[in-house]
Amino acid sequence: MSDIRPFRAMRPPREFAEKVASPPYDVLNTEEARAMALGNEVSYLHVNKPEIDFPPDFNPYDAAVYAKGSENLRAFISRRVLVQDPEDCFYLYKQRMGSHEQTGLVAGASVGEYERDLIKKHEFTRPDKEDDRTRHIDEMDANDEPVFLTYHADPAIDRHVAMVQARPSVYDFVTSDGIGHTLWVVSEPGEVETIRAAFARVPALYVADGHHRSAAATRVCRRRREANPSHTGREAYNYFLAVVFPHDQMKIMPYNRVVKDLHGLNEEAFLARVRETFECIPTDRPAPERSASYGMFLGGAWYRLRAKEAIIPVGDPVRSLDIAVLQDNLLGPVLGIEDPRRDKRIDFVGGIRGTAELERRVQHDGWAVAFALHPVTMEQLMKVADAGQVMPPKSTWFEPKLRSGLFVRPLTD
Repeated sequence: MSDIRPFRAMRPPREFAEKVASPPYDVLNTEEARAMALGNEVSYLHVNKPEIDFPPDFNPYDAAVYAKGSENLRAFISRRVLVQDPEDCFYLYKQRMGSHEQTGLVAGASVGEYERDLIKKHEFTRPDKEDDRTRHIDEMDANDEPVFLTYHADPAIDRHVAMVQARPSVYDFVTSDGIGHTLWVVSEPGEVETIRAAFARVPALYVADGHHRSAAATRVCRRRREANPSHTGREAYNYFLAVVFPHDQMKIMPYNRVVKDLHGLNEEAFLARVRETFECIPTDRPAPERSASYGMFLGGAWYRLRAKEAIIPVGDPVRSLDIAVLQDNLLGPVLGIEDPRRDKRIDFVGGIRGTAELERRVQHDGWAVAFALHPVTMEQLMKVADAGQVMPPKSTWFEPKLRSGLFVRPLTD
């Protein structure tokens, strides 16, 4: 089963929604966030990136920064930039990016199910990032940015969602990046229960994006559970804010790679090593069109790489992934990138930036070679999670990103 719960969201009145909505905390660096929030005192960046309210050289992990985020959230509430709904609700959140649309249910997801792996993960988390989000959630006393969850699409849930979308929305706007955002409120108790019961038949949920947020929310729950002698399991901290999308609406882009040098090889020697395990031909089409195929930018020219059949492990959900094949047969043995999580000679470029960004990094920023990958599929991601394994680092780039500030879930209600 999947235990999801309605909640009383704190959210902006219609006239504030577009100005409040901001990118997630980890999409912008501090200077980009400061520039985006300039002149907009109700941007949610003042809450999820509160370091923008300090001088540029201020430590973003100072206790004063976390306190400032909480102060800004309370100010939004007192000024009615955020207003809490009077009853427990579910919410539908639809995003439009070009011809692509995805609609998810905004709900509280169970920490208990996360702990029992009924909410499945596919990434390792970094302790420092967990620490940061744990301090942030605890100081806010709220889940203020959602975790991006998915599930195997269910026709019954699809029908409920379609019925809600046939009604007028509470928000419908387009942000400066061209992404459309629409929100519906589901408040009628019978309809809330129908949706809850429909999800109770879903065997498992999967973390698509937001592993650090979900892990941090779990740490906050454990702390409060241990500190509460009257703990019942019904407290708000037992659930975390999530938007839950059907898997067949997800859009995954590739997470491309650039490498700083050729590990002591010249271009000719490097290409000879590549051709030991990959077919390699010049191309004018940088983006690969199928799995086990790669674009490689080297010396001002694009090449098409195709992995030779013998190097693709059959039946291994992780090692058969395109990025694992590239890592195990080229990035590691040829370029010396043994630990891509820590090696400073490799960097990662989200697919939303396109192959032109790879060319720019090589031709203007001093990187030696770039690799464009074919995107991972949702089926591959779920297969890895079902096997209890993890994806290689930086394997998936989900678009569009969920906007923050449109719904905040308090931990004390």
